[in-house]
Amino acid sequence: MELYPVHISNFKVDGGVMFGVVPKAIWQKRYPADENNLVNLALRSLLVKEGDRLLFIDTGWGDKQDEKFFSHLHLNGGDGLEGGLSQWGFQPEDVTDVVLTHLHADHCGGTIRRPAEGHGYEPVFPNATVWVSRDQWNWAINPNLREKDAFLQENILPIQESGRLRLVTGKQEIIPGFEVHMVNGHTPGQMIPVIDTGQGRIIYAADLVPTLAHIPLLFNMAYDLFQLDTIEEKKKFLEDAHENGDILFFEHDVYYQCCNLKATEKGIRPDQVFTLEAYRSGQAPA
Repeated sequence: MELYPVHISNFKVDGGVMFGVVPKAIWQKRYPADENNLVNLALRSLLVKEGDRLLFIDTGWGDKQDEKFFSHLHLNGGDGLEGGLSQWGFQPEDVTDVVLTHLHADHCGGTIRRPAEGHGYEPVFPNATVWVSRDQWNWAINPNLREKDAFLQENILPIQESGRLRLVTGKQEIIPGFEVHMVNGHTPGQMIPVIDTGQGRIIYAADLVPTLAHIPLLFNMAYDLFQLDTIEEKKKFLEDAHENGDILFFEHDVYYQCCNLKATEKGIRPDQVFTLEAYRSGQAPA
């Protein structure tokens, strides 16, 4: 099994929202904010190649919305979606499966685009099956007031209209060695991919643990709908990951790609940090 990181872009959001009830004086030591209290976050996807299957986890913001929409995001850096793919020798047509951890716009927007000619929408990955949890799908197509601005229907409904949507119910193996687990604290039916590389397991932490700084149990986003569920889910995931010697892969951390874990008196904490390339080449803990 081969894994390749795809750094689509960075974007900025309010630091207080990213760290919820934790005071700024504490969280800023771990993840700095700028003069406007904005923190820079990555959109880091992951390609997983196994035999004739090429899976792409999460697709970033996409480009369908207008200039006003993107002016609030302060996009910066990254290789772009297609640029990130081509860096590893792939094109969108090569992708056989798109796995969307959930349907917030920064995780699924790049799945669908406007065609170069004509109207409507089309898949960015024309040959790919798109995997979404059933609970998240049902939640997203009838958006609540709190998440309505994150569930953009132009990102979501065209996936179903393309005929390529596959809904996942509960823990499921997508391909051998690639399994998704369900968590509900951030939003119902968020899928967390757990990937057995043969060298060890990589957990694509998505919005359960968006950055290294979010590993302490109380460092959680104000975006999380069910805060107490997030704490319990994260506690179990981190304890299991530590026990199994798993590696966390961060979707939103601009500073760190991966880490392993250690047990401390204060709970599970990061141990060593490294890139996926270092892990693959044996220069990081296995």
